[in-house]
Amino acid sequence: MKIRLKTEADIKLMRVSGKILANTLSEIALIAKEGIQLSTLDKLARKLISEAGGEPTFLGYTPEGANKPYPAALCASVNETIVHGIPGKYVLKNGDILSIDLGVTYKGRITDAAMTIGIGRITDEAKLLIKTTELALEKSIKECVPGGYLGDIGWAIENTAKKANFSVIQGLTGHGVGFELHEDPSVFNYGNRGEGMKLVPGLVLAIEPMFSVGSKYAVLSRDGSYETKDRSLSAHFEHTIAITEGGCEVLTK
Repeated sequence: MKIRLKTEADIKLMRVSGKILANTLSEIALIAKEGIQLSTLDKLARKLISEAGGEPTFLGYTPEGANKPYPAALCASVNETIVHGIPGKYVLKNGDILSIDLGVTYKGRITDAAMTIGIGRITDEAKLLIKTTELALEKSIKECVPGGYLGDIGWAIENTAKKANFSVIQGLTGHGVGFELHEDPSVFNYGNRGEGMKLVPGLVLAIEPMFSVGSKYAVLSRDGSYETKDRSLSAHFEHTIAITEGGCEVLTK
C-alpha cells in the first residue's frame, strides 16, 4: 500500500476542484425531474465543469477490471443500480431514486462526490434509505481527525446502517483521491474502532457509504455498473475530505 499525502498547495487546488464539483452536482439535482433523460444530466455536467475551468475525471477513465473506458462525465444510477450507471436514454420516472456521482479534475488535482435524490413522490422506505445513507456519511466524517483510525470511519457507517436495518454493500469501497481518482488506502464501509491505518494530516479520502434495503451483495452488469443482487433499492453518498492539523475539511461541500 502506497499512501500519497497531500501538501497545502495540493489541497488548495482540490478546494477549487471540490467547489466546481459541488456546484455541478447541485445544478444536476435541480433538473433531475420526472421526464428527464439521463443523458441530459451528463451533458449539463460536461458543460458546467468545462465552463468552470475543470475537466470531468470519469470521462475516458478505465477502472481496474474494466475492459473499456467510461463513456460519460457523470455516473447516474437508478433504483437497484448502486454505482457506475451510464447516463443513457433512460427517462426518469415518478418514484425513482437516482444516485449521481461525479469526479472533477482541476490543474491535475481530483475530487470525487456523490448524492442520492428522489424523483417525484418516493416511498417512505426510499426516503429513509436516502436519509440514513447521508447520515452515515455525516457520522463518518466526524471520525476523521488526526490520530483516529480508518476502522473508526467504517464503524460509524456500519453502525448507522444496522440501526436502520439496512445492508452495507460489500466489495465496494471508498478510497484515497487527489493525484489519481483511485489511490490507497481503501476506505471500507464497515470496521472496528481503533483498527486499521492511523489518520494523519495530509491524508485525503473519498468516503462513500452505499446501502440497500435488501441484499448486501453487488453484481456486475453487462454495462459495467453494479446492481444489488436481489434488485432492491440502493443509495450512495460521497464526499472528498482532507485530514488537517485542526481536524477535517470537507472539500466537496
